[in-house]
Order: sequence, then structure tokens, then C-alpha cells
Amino acid sequence: MPRHEITPEQEATEREKAHRGTRVRRLVYVLVVVAAWLAIGGVGGPTVGRLSEAQQNDNTAFLPRTAESTTVSQLSARFNPTTSLPYFVVVERGSGLTGADRAAVQGFVKAVPDLRFAVGGKALGTYLSHPPAAAIPSEDGKALLIPVELDADRADEVLGNSSVLFEGAAALRASAKDTLAPSGLKVYVTGPGGTLADFVTAFGGIDGILLGVALGVVFLILLVVYRSPILPFAVLLTAVFGLAAAALVIFPLAKSGTIGLNGQSQGILSILVVGAATDYALLLVARYREELHDHPSKWAAMRAAWRAAVEPIGASAATVILGLLCLMLSQLGNTRGLGPVGAIGIAGAVVAALTFLPAVLLLFGRRIFWPIIPRVDHVHAEDAVGTRGVWGRVAGLVGRHPRRTWVVTLLALLVLGGFVPTFRAEGITQSQLFLDKVESVTGQEVLARHFPAGSGSPVEVVAAEGKADQVVATLTKDKDVSAAIVTPSQPGVPGAAPKVVDGRVLVQATLRPAADSPAAEDAVTRLRSQLDTVGTDVLVGGSSASNLDVRLASERDLRVIIPAILLVILLVLMLLLRSLVAPVLLVLANVVSFAATLGVSALVFNHVFDYPGSDPSTPLYAFVFLVALGIDYSIFLMTRVREESITRTTRPGILVALAVTGGVITSAGIVLAATFSALSIIPILFLAQIAFLVAFGVLLDTLVVRSLLVPALAYDIGARIWWPSLLAGTPGRHERTGRARPTSRSSGTD
Repeated sequence: MPRHEITPEQEATEREKAHRGTRVRRLVYVLVVVAAWLAIGGVGGPTVGRLSEAQQNDNTAFLPRTAESTTVSQLSARFNPTTSLPYFVVVERGSGLTGADRAAVQGFVKAVPDLRFAVGGKALGTYLSHPPAAAIPSEDGKALLIPVELDADRADEVLGNSSVLFEGAAALRASAKDTLAPSGLKVYVTGPGGTLADFVTAFGGIDGILLGVALGVVFLILLVVYRSPILPFAVLLTAVFGLAAAALVIFPLAKSGTIGLNGQSQGILSILVVGAATDYALLLVARYREELHDHPSKWAAMRAAWRAAVEPIGASAATVILGLLCLMLSQLGNTRGLGPVGAIGIAGAVVAALTFLPAVLLLFGRRIFWPIIPRVDHVHAEDAVGTRGVWGRVAGLVGRHPRRTWVVTLLALLVLGGFVPTFRAEGITQSQLFLDKVESVTGQEVLARHFPAGSGSPVEVVAAEGKADQVVATLTKDKDVSAAIVTPSQPGVPGAAPKVVDGRVLVQATLRPAADSPAAEDAVTRLRSQLDTVGTDVLVGGSSASNLDVRLASERDLRVIIPAILLVILLVLMLLLRSLVAPVLLVLANVVSFAATLGVSALVFNHVFDYPGSDPSTPLYAFVFLVALGIDYSIFLMTRVREESITRTTRPGILVALAVTGGVITSAGIVLAATFSALSIIPILFLAQIAFLVAFGVLLDTLVVRSLLVPALAYDIGARIWWPSLLAGTPGRHERTGRARPTSRSSGTD
């Protein structure tokens, strides 16, 4: 039928059919996206639980590749082809050991190879580098030391839901409890093997608990924020599916050794993904709800919300991903491994937030906000600037007293930052890593009472054969060395010749300080200097030297990685805001915020929690999470400021953006702070400190830096903040007065 012969009724019918077809296509698209994510969750969910199978927690995964101790470790392996990870079984009787005690201990020693694991039922002897020798008596006659050498290459073997390392320590402890403890002897399993086993206990089953605690906290916060029983589930599913997607990528890469994964980075991964995904979801949901007040169609509202949110969310994710990838510049394996692991996690979070969540929101429509369903009424938070609501009043304060606001805020932050020099990050002993009193820590204290504290973890010196006597003489002169011997070719044979490999000998020296103490590190530094006079080819290694090299590498990482992260963030912000001034302002504000956080943390750690100190890498981890994540909130604010400035000019745009984004950004900050706080349930000092640093720092960024410092300073600078873009041109009347232009929202960005 010719077009001109179509009646109005037929034309209306055709339009209705076309609209119906469009709705069907949209619905199919939404269902396909949801189904795809359900499939990813179904496969990736179990993979999250299997990540522990791909972990690398041995020392070689942590040591700097080019450190002197790493070279010594490689050379010393030639003297003993089987590397060992020792348990130290310390037996003590305060009143002195009796003959019956010594006989009972010798019986315990003989039975060690036949001890059975609770999981798997295998014998401990199957995994020992060699059977334990006779117990070593202390000079005071009150203790015996039994080194039990576990084959280090097999220590990480998985036994059901356990490992050889953990089962070995458990078997020794159970046997000692049954055979030695009843007679009044006190027995402790300590040493490197015992300490690592206690770490396994601290982290045991923690991934599921950690994720559950984080999700539970986020659910409660979202329930308060949205007052809807439905919406929080959509946001939490977004986070869970983002983690599942990340696990599908991380697991094969970690299993093949392409990236490094350990227990610490796996725990941080869960927290990072849940926090980031929730932040991105909050921003998108807030913008969607805002658009629903203007658009009758949920599809039109989502289109406008997605287009407005994708740029800040994408830029935020890019800063975090690139910041985390800067960790690959680290010399430490565990720090280097966290970079790609965390970056993949953030990628999973942002993809889930921009695909799965919009599909679910469209599937439910306005009903997902029940019982407070947004209607088309053209009412917006910007209408409350300076009059009502918390953020309307905050915006009014910034507009009335911008210079006073940013000056007072900056001075307060600088005062707090003045305490940064009191932050102690020189390193701590292994026994201080645990917040709870564990057996390996108590055993180390008992060992230090009766034996040289460095017993069982000697300093290893590799030297040319002709320099062996000079090396031994130099070592024994040092005040912190109790004994030094050249490794014999026939152990246990008196007068045996030194063992020579490729023209080198291995000298082992026992230190008086505990091998994992700062005093032992100082001793290694001194010995390296003294042995340099013997020959520059004389190398010093061992566990104390490894700890020293890790600390030095951490200090180097701070000097290299922090500037790299700042440069990356600055470049991303320049591209996003098309400005030079605003990005510099945001980066400097976040650096000041980080300094204030570190200063407050120093006060709290030193005078409230009475912590013994911090790991050298703690400031770096805190910086990565705080600056890379904290900049998110400034990005969310300033992208909205730029959007509003196009129609309202800069100063009114700042006030409107602050009023509009205040609630959602504050909610996002509280969620992220609460999520990282979940790390404190792990009784490890490093993670407890990171939990406080990030939680406090995020709240400071959210409630002070993004709410007062940045908007007040930007308001004071005015349109020049966008230099050199066109927005930095001569301000108009509304810019000069600072009053928002009285236009309706429909004439603005919509």
C-alpha cells in the first residue's frame, strides 16, 4: 500500500509494533547479559575458593632477585642439594633436666620420622630432608633443642585442605603433648617451620570469613543508605561476580607462575574488589535514581546515567589499575605480585559494575528502589544548595567562606602530617608479626633464654677456599657472633676437610641476637663491611641477611614507586579533566591527606595500640591504596563539577556538584573504609595496620579533603582551575557572583 494511503490508525499501530519490538530486543539483551554473568559466577565462584592452590608462600617468592642474600642462597644450595625448612622443637624444664627427661626426649626424636599426619595419614619422615639427630643440650642444663629438617621443596604440597608444612608442625605438637608433656616438660615447636605453620593457622579459612564479613558490612551500610531490601543484593552480586571474573583470570596465571599470588595478596584481593565494585555501583545507582526523576522511561534514564557515570568510573578504575601495576617496579616478589593481582581484580569490578548492574537495574526498573520509588518530579539535590540537607549546607558553607575553609582545613592536615617522622617502619621481628600469642613466638623466647638466639638460623658466608681462615677469624672477632665454622665435607667426622664446591667454601656463623631481629640485621651490615676487607667476592647471606635485604628493597621501592604512581595519576587526571591546574591540585591534596593519615596512624600505633613498629613495606601499601583509591572521590566530584560548569560556570558548578554528589561519595567512602576494616579480623600486625591506615585515610579523604579542601580551594581559584582548557576563559556574571544560574535541569545536561 502506498505510504500516502496509510491511515493515522495504521501508522499508530505500526509505531506501537516498532516500540514493542524495541522493548523485546532490549529485554533480550538484558537477559543475555544477566545470564552471561550468572555463568561467570557459577564457574568463577568455586575458582575463588581454589586460589589458595596457586599461592606461593615460600621465601624465594619474596626475596629481591638481585640481593646479596639471594645470590648466597643460590650458591649455598650447591653445598646441600636438598634445601630444608627447619622446625625447632624446644624442650624445657625450669628446675633442670633429669636423666629420665633426656631418655624420654631421645625416644621422641627416634619416633619423629614415623609420626602420622592427621590429614592424609602419611608419615612425617616421607617429607624430611634427613632424620633428626640427637637433641642438643643447653649450657644451663635446662633445655634441649631438636632441629627437624623438612624438605623445603615439598613443604607447600597440598594435603586435602591442608599442607605438609602445617601437618608436620601439628604432628610434632601432638606427639610432644602425648609423650613429653605428662612428665612436666614444656615443649614448643618453633623455628621457621613453626612460624610459617602458625601463619597458616592465622590465615586458615580466613578467605571465606573475610569475604563474608566484608559483604555483611557492605549489606548493612547499603540497607541504611538506600532503605531498600532489594537494591543491596544487586550491588553485592555485582561485587561477587566481579571477584569471580577476576579469579577466572588470576588462577591460571598464578598456577603457571606468570604472576605471583600469596595468602596476603589473596586476602587483599577480596577486599579490594568488594570495595571498588561497591563504590562504582553506588555512583551508577545514584546517577540512575537522579535521572529517573526526569525520565518516564527507565531505558532513557539508564542511557543518560550510564553515559554520565562511565567516564568518572572508567577514570577511577584506570588510576587504581595503573597505580597497582606500578607495584611491578618493586624488587620484592610479594609486592610485585600484588600489582597484577589487584589490577585484574579492579578490572573485574569495573566491568561488572558497568554491565551486570545496569542490566539488573533495567530488569527491575523503578521497583528496585522499593519502598522509596523515584517518580518523575524534576526534584534534585542541587535545589538544596545552601538551604537544606547536610550536603546542601556544606555547599553553602564552601560558597560563603571558601578561603577560610581551605586554609583552616589545610593547616589542620599539615599539623597532623607533622607526626609522620614518628611513624616507625624500620622492621619488626617475626614474633612481633602476630597479634595473638602463638606457640612459635613463645618457643622462640624460650630458645633465646637457653641458647644463642640465632641458633638454627646461621649467617651464611660464601668465600673462596683460600680465604676460609680469614673469614672465620673476622667473624669470631665480632661481638654478636657466638661461633663460626666451615661446612665440612663429612658432617659429624672430627677433623674432616672443608667441603669445596667450584672453588668456594660455605662458612656458617651463629649470632647472639635473634635471627629475625633488627639487631641481627645491624650485625649483618657490620659483617658485610668487615668481610669486604677480606675480599669483595665474599658474600653474606642467611635469614638475617635476607631480612636486611628485604628492608633495603622496601626503602628503595618507596623512592621509586611513589613518584611513579603520582605521575600516572596526574596523567590520567589531565586526560580526564582536560586541565593542568585541577589535576595538580587533586594530587597535592591527596598527598597531604596521606601524610595526615600517616601522622595520625603513628600516634595511634605508638600510643594507643602500643605496636612494636611496622613492616618497611607498610607505608608503600598504604600509599598505593589511599592515593589510588582516595583519588576516586575527587574524580567523582570534579567530573561532576566540570559537567555542571559547562552550563552553570565554575563556581556555581562546584556548589551544585558538591550538593549532588555529597551523599553518594560519602556512602562510597564509608563502604570502602568498612570493607578494609574487615582485614583487622586477621591476627597479623601488618594487615591490622593496613586496615586502620586505609579505613581512616579513606574517611579523611571523603569527609574532609573531598568535602572541604578540594571544593573550597577550587571555588577560590575559580575558572582558572580548568587552565588551559576553554572553561578557564573569562568568567561571566554568574561566575563572578558565585550564585547558581536559576535554570531548570531540563535545560542543563539532560
